[in-house]
Amino acid sequence: MPAIVVGGSVAGLATALALSGAGYEVRVLERSAAPPEGPVEQAVRAWHRPTVPQAVHSHSLTSIGVRTLRRRAPRLFDALLAAGAELLDLIEALPPLVEDRAREVGDDDLVALACRRTVLELLLYRFVRDLPQVRLEHGTVVRGLALDSAGERVRGVHTADGEVLPASVVIDATGRRAASRDWLASAGVPVAEDLVGPSALTGYSRQYRLRGGGRPGPLNRGNAAAGVWDHYAAALHPADNRTFAVAVMVPTGDRATARLREPGAFAAAARATPGIGAWLAPGVSDPLTPVNVITCPPNTLRGTVTTRQRPVAGLFAVGDAACVTNPLYGRGLSLALDHAFRLADLLTDAVPDLALGQAAGRLAEQCYAPWYAFAASEDAQRAAQWQAATGVGRAPAQPQPQPQHGNGPSPARVRAASLTDGLVWRSVVRVVMGLSTPAAAFGDEKFRARVEQAPPIDPALLPAAPDRDAFLHLIAAAEGA
Repeated sequence: MPAIVVGGSVAGLATALALSGAGYEVRVLERSAAPPEGPVEQAVRAWHRPTVPQAVHSHSLTSIGVRTLRRRAPRLFDALLAAGAELLDLIEALPPLVEDRAREVGDDDLVALACRRTVLELLLYRFVRDLPQVRLEHGTVVRGLALDSAGERVRGVHTADGEVLPASVVIDATGRRAASRDWLASAGVPVAEDLVGPSALTGYSRQYRLRGGGRPGPLNRGNAAAGVWDHYAAALHPADNRTFAVAVMVPTGDRATARLREPGAFAAAARATPGIGAWLAPGVSDPLTPVNVITCPPNTLRGTVTTRQRPVAGLFAVGDAACVTNPLYGRGLSLALDHAFRLADLLTDAVPDLALGQAAGRLAEQCYAPWYAFAASEDAQRAAQWQAATGVGRAPAQPQPQPQHGNGPSPARVRAASLTDGLVWRSVVRVVMGLSTPAAAFGDEKFRARVEQAPPIDPALLPAAPDRDAFLHLIAAAEGA
């Protein structure tokens, strides 16, 4: 059966890979040029991605993404490891105050893959390119859908060159553009409203390479050295071949921190952040990129992928075209991989009719809705805290829902309990890594009881970042080098 995937980035390539294994002949249409040939390191350094600006920022493949690759694309997973990606054991980050440190059932699932997005995407591209069931085409722009006379079933796509390319299945993998919304509207099909929750976050990031082996400091998150404080956040993610990325995140519109785009100011802020300074000490690492800036998009669950949308038989969306969550949480790549293969399972030997469209809507809600709600709630709380500390932005008018905790313990109580209780810590990590939904993990009665029983934490034991005044002074006083 013929399928067209519109968009040749990670979500589109993963879907092409999954569909090829489900018996489809797949045509991937990508508007930009093919990645460079040659050795991996040389190719990723030369690969310019104007249509994917987030590619240069830090990424992480969480446990759900690792599990997907291990089970669904083991040869690709092995190729990533051979290319220098590193499998991280998150149990190494078990907090020091947890007394029982014996490994438990399920701990082997708590892993992450340290790998630059460009390396992952390049190897995925080359893997898919070699599949006999997949045809990759570059420089092709899709303008709309070709539908049947009733406007209920996909027949293919219209390109900017005036061609009609036939297909029984069309996948929107156009990323945050979510082009299928415009395709449907242009065809006169009502489009369900998106659910949107602001992220209110601007990120500054830079990639580095260690001069020697080993880690200069511990990873308190297992896959990162990171923290969120009352006026900013920062994270260091290790990647492949001794590279790592540092991101410093501040409220969108915070003019006082605009100098973070300058290398000297960025380095000063990063070095003063707990867990990161040792990695940037003189002689330890060298920068690979300039400081890149991104205004994080709002959390968005596309109405077109949910059961609220009237299905058009044969049309589906994956990745950011289906749901965008704040990059701060590092879930996007992993959710896209998981959804791509589960969607292919649904489409195997199936007739692309309205019933299948409804089933795909239920699948998309299962894959994305818990993480949209979690990110939107977390961002609302963080934005209120940052607004109170900085005066930047606008605090939510009303208390925001907290679907990840329901009527249970507060996020602050959960974070405190996770520092001393291994069960609580594992539950939180399973949520962060996408292995458990917030409702399942935080709604568990044993989890709630352990949180309530946990002793309070002495604030002096927690890593302290610079306060707002000290942070701004560091930025202002930094040299531009």
